Amino acid sequence: MHFLFLFFSFFTFLPPQDKGLCNVSNNAFNIGEKITYTIYYNVIGLYVNAGEASFTIRSSSWKDTDAFTFTATGRSNAKYDWIFKVRDKYESIVDPKTLLPHQFTRQINEGSFHKKEVARFNQQAKTATTEEDVFKTTECTYDVVSAIYAARNFNYSNSIINDKINFNFFLDKSLYPSYFKFLGKEIITTKYGKFKVIKLAPLLLKGSMFEGGEKMTIWVTDDENHIPVRIETPIIVGSIKVDMVGYENIRYPLTSLIELVGN
Repeated sequence: MHFLFLFFSFFTFLPPQDKGLCNVSNNAFNIGEKITYTIYYNVIGLYVNAGEASFTIRSSSWKDTDAFTFTATGRSNAKYDWIFKVRDKYESIVDPKTLLPHQFTRQINEGSFHKKEVARFNQQAKTATTEEDVFKTTECTYDVVSAIYAARNFNYSNSIINDKINFNFFLDKSLYPSYFKFLGKEIITTKYGKFKVIKLAPLLLKGSMFEGGEKMTIWVTDDENHIPVRIETPIIVGSIKVDMVGYENIRYPLTSLIELVGN
């Protein structure tokens, strides 16, 4: 399975609803932000530390204009490398005003499987270009990484239970209309601490890893940062839980944190 794929599996072919991510601007994060996660795998009722992931933001440029670069990396726990070694990297270069991508790069290194893909976007022409061909997209097309950061800037203040927030993204030579559903607000305790959170459910396409449907749950901080602090999902064999375990250079105080674990 693709180690970072559980972060990026918001696949569906349903028609758009009323709300969407188009025309969002960045009010949620700063250059220099870094969020780290521990990934746990459960197959016999016990969660095992399977690996780690990190998401970072840096300043960059694209064709002599300012840009953000979002980088997501995933790696297996070193003690399990002898079973299945994972070193994955996803990267998106985006327009800092619209958060729409200029270029998306995916490097997969999992066991003996190695693959690199690059897609370059022309948002005005509504195309995505890969080594194979030029593909038609649509107005406001994301890649899987830029879609996550755009979603952090969505304003949930007027959302009601079961509202769907729609977006389009391009991956594997295909355009996917997708959404995530607003499930309300609650308080949860993670490996890091107790948080006030917003609860979301993306719709997954059934595949080799996921059962499909709205079975993944994502909890993001109920503050202006909207940082994902926990993800849970069943997979074909067992289940996965991802907990935020550290952060650096976030834009706003983490007011959603009620208390640290152990304090």
